Amino acid sequence: MNHSAYLERREQIENYFDRTAAQAWERLTSNAPVGRIRATVRAGRDQMRATLLSWLPQDMRGLRLLDAGCGTGALAVEAMARGAEVVAIDLSPTLVKLAADRYGADPAHPLGGSIRFCSGDMLDEALGHFDHVVAMDSLIHYDVPDMVQAAQRLADRTRGSILLTFAPRTPLLAAMHSVGRLFPRGDRSPALTPVAEPALRQALEAGIGPQGWREGRSQRIASGFYTSQAWEWTR
Repeated sequence: MNHSAYLERREQIENYFDRTAAQAWERLTSNAPVGRIRATVRAGRDQMRATLLSWLPQDMRGLRLLDAGCGTGALAVEAMARGAEVVAIDLSPTLVKLAADRYGADPAHPLGGSIRFCSGDMLDEALGHFDHVVAMDSLIHYDVPDMVQAAQRLADRTRGSILLTFAPRTPLLAAMHSVGRLFPRGDRSPALTPVAEPALRQALEAGIGPQGWREGRSQRIASGFYTSQAWEWTR
C-alpha cells in the first residue's frame, strides 16, 4: 500500500463527506424528496444494500459484523436487527453522529443485536476480529493496489466473508466522470477509481487467495448515475 497516497485520499474523502456533502448526504439517505439524478443514486444504493444484506445470514446471533464505511447506518441497523454485534465505522464524524441520532436510541432488538457507531479508519486493528465485513462503496475511491491491501488487512481479522463493492470500468461511467469534471472543484466528490474486473480479480486472488479466500457471488447495480458492483469473497 502506498501509505502516503492512501492517507491523502482518505483525508479527501473525510473532508468531502464531513463538510462539503454532509447535508446532501443526510437528505439522500432519508425519505425526503430529491432531484431526478439523486433519486437514481438513492435507488441504486438501496438495491446495493439489499443485495449485500441478502448475502449475509438471516440469523446473525452470535456473529460480529464490521460495517466499513457505514455512512448514515442503514445497513448496520438491518444487520443488528438480525442479531449481529455490529461495529459501524466511517471516516466522517458528521455522518456517524447522524447515524447515531437516527438509530442510537432504538430499543434493543428481540434477537439481541447491538450496534456501536464510531468514526475513524475502517482498517484500524483495534476494532478487533469479525465474522463478516461489509465495505459498501467505501473502497471505490482507491486504486487497485490500495484496494487489495485494504482487503488483505481486513481478511487477516475476518473469519467468514468480505463483501465489497467497486466501480466497474465502463464507457458510461467514464462519460459520467467527464461530466463531473465540469463542476466547480469545491462541488466535486472525490473521484471514483473505475477498475477492470479481471485485473481486480487477479490482484485479489494473489493478495488474499493464499490465505484461503475465494471469489463468491457478484452483482452489478446500475441505476442512472449510480453504478457499482458487489463482490463476495469467502474463506
